[in-house]
Amino acid sequence: MIRFEHVTVTYPRRSEPALRDVHLTIGEGELVLCAGRTGAGKSTLLGAVNGLVPHFTGGRLEGRVSVDGVATSSRPPREFAHLVGVVRQNPLAGFVTDTVEEELAYSMEQLGVDPQVMRRRVEETLDLLGIAGLRRRALRQLSGGQQQRVAIGSVLTAHPRVLVLDEPTSALDPTAAEDVLATIARLVTDLGTTVLLAEHRMERVVPFIDRLLFVEADGTVTDGEPATQLRRTSIAPPIVELGRLAGWDPLPLSVRDARRRASTWRDGLIPPPPAATDTEAPATLEARGVVVRYGPKVAVREVDLTLAAGEVTALMGRNGSGKSSLLWALQGSGPRHGGSVGAGGHDPQRLTRSQARRLVGLVPQDAADLLYLESVDAECAAGDVESDSPPGSCRTLLDAFAPGIRDEAHPRDLSEGQKLALVLAVQLSASPRVVLLDEPTRGLDYLAKRELTRTVRALAATGRSVVIATHDVEFVAGVADRVVVMAEGEIVTDAPVADAIAGSPAFAPQVAKVLGSPWLTVDQVRTALGVA
Repeated sequence: MIRFEHVTVTYPRRSEPALRDVHLTIGEGELVLCAGRTGAGKSTLLGAVNGLVPHFTGGRLEGRVSVDGVATSSRPPREFAHLVGVVRQNPLAGFVTDTVEEELAYSMEQLGVDPQVMRRRVEETLDLLGIAGLRRRALRQLSGGQQQRVAIGSVLTAHPRVLVLDEPTSALDPTAAEDVLATIARLVTDLGTTVLLAEHRMERVVPFIDRLLFVEADGTVTDGEPATQLRRTSIAPPIVELGRLAGWDPLPLSVRDARRRASTWRDGLIPPPPAATDTEAPATLEARGVVVRYGPKVAVREVDLTLAAGEVTALMGRNGSGKSSLLWALQGSGPRHGGSVGAGGHDPQRLTRSQARRLVGLVPQDAADLLYLESVDAECAAGDVESDSPPGSCRTLLDAFAPGIRDEAHPRDLSEGQKLALVLAVQLSASPRVVLLDEPTRGLDYLAKRELTRTVRALAATGRSVVIATHDVEFVAGVADRVVVMAEGEIVTDAPVADAIAGSPAFAPQVAKVLGSPWLTVDQVRTALGVA
């Protein structure tokens, strides 16, 4: 169905190819994962499938890419719309209508599908993705996860033979992600749809896939069975890392397989001591009775929250539960229709943007909203100036999150993970006492998330409070001291991380599912075994 024949892609002003001599075939009805480090070239590989690379992105493509026997070089990307459905990393940037129902119908309108067929497909897709209640909602009023599901639905209605997905579950809560992946697997099994997807949260996807493509740092691509590939890759999900540590062969790809292997092995592990908490730590921010409304909808309902110095708090909950609205209200830039917020003796909403940033820094879900200059170097330099930081501070942070980004690169040309890393570096260069991160791990691979964990813990060690709104339970397991769970705008759980997630069916990380409480991370197991 998809063929790459000695494909090399080189972008303008780049001395090295983004992809180098890629030769592979993906058959009909296969579910294939494309993995690799942040910025390695996964999006380029996916974009070449329908000709967006190089027709839209520019650059030079050598070799041949074909879909169902048709070379992508022979016609523009729009003529592959009936054959290849594409969902990009940032769903909002791809929407062309105003409401959910209109967006689901749009692609079929362009293809001239009969109105009765369109109506039936829209209804089927609404039910398939669990978004029937959103049909008349404005797209810009949806949460990031809801937008992601609509984006997937908008291509499914056209019934493409090939589905290309770039980070399809990055903005979804664990339950919604499982639903979407189950839907994708059903398309492969029942309809014979060929699916190629890139996903950094490999733990969600690996149990479903037939093959794994791994994009190396030099642009080459290796292709093989998941268990074989994961034995040697530089990044791997926690369950595979646990299998490597235990010496299991073959490596387990699902929690069920790992639990069977660990049935006797886990008994010899000495549980980690409970994390120490500083009950005397001063408060850096206090919120009382915070209310946020959007028209008649109440997004945040009289929330009380106190943040302590040196504490990392994970803010969790299903899509649309009010997490982002609460963060914007705490920072001062977003609406607040009731209650009070105090940080350092000031209400951030009453300060100038520059003053508020030094008290409470916020990295939003769509990091590109804060990028406005022509190069990475210019963004970093501006971040240092605005933060009154030593020159090079922002760049040092950026290199820790996503190494290898060129100074002259345009911020809009970066991958979503690289954009987020750049904005995170800019915001952290101001050294605010309170740092709010909204889905900071979107687009980051496991090694980049490990660097982010070190940075967050270092910030907490200096007495700062960090709040991370996220669906990434594996990241939470390694970074958080405390977990606050929201539902329908209210706080329903506020507890230490192990108490909040270890026994939760929705939020438990893979290690906890395999070994039970209080184990949360592979690093804890490694320490217990005395392995460096």
